[in-house]
Amino acid sequence: MRSLIQAGIEVIHSPDDLESADREHRFIEILTFSSFDDIVDLLDQIDAKYWTEFPVWARNLAYRLASLLEPQNAAIRERAAMGLRSFGPDWDDEADRLGAEAVALRRKHREPHYAH
Repeated sequence: MRSLIQAGIEVIHSPDDLESADREHRFIEILTFSSFDDIVDLLDQIDAKYWTEFPVWARNLAYRLASLLEPQNAAIRERAAMGLRSFGPDWDDEADRLGAEAVALRRKHREPHYAH
């Protein structure tokens, strides 16, 4: 089976519409059944090498699935919010929502510190 990273890179390098649709379909299938760690590895690679080339819809889907796989993970929501802010004001409301979720998760999981 193709790796998620390879499938993501192939989405970027599709030469025509027909091939592009096929590669996007394969990417979505692989992403759907990927682990949280595999999705984060994909996002690390994309952010490092293909920031502007990777489709926003694919990035959003990857972050959404990662958030669903680890619902208590504030860091992935913060990272998703930062990414959304990079793609224009159309995504600001969603970025604000994800940022607020991250803050709420951090508050919920913060252990009390007692003075000695």
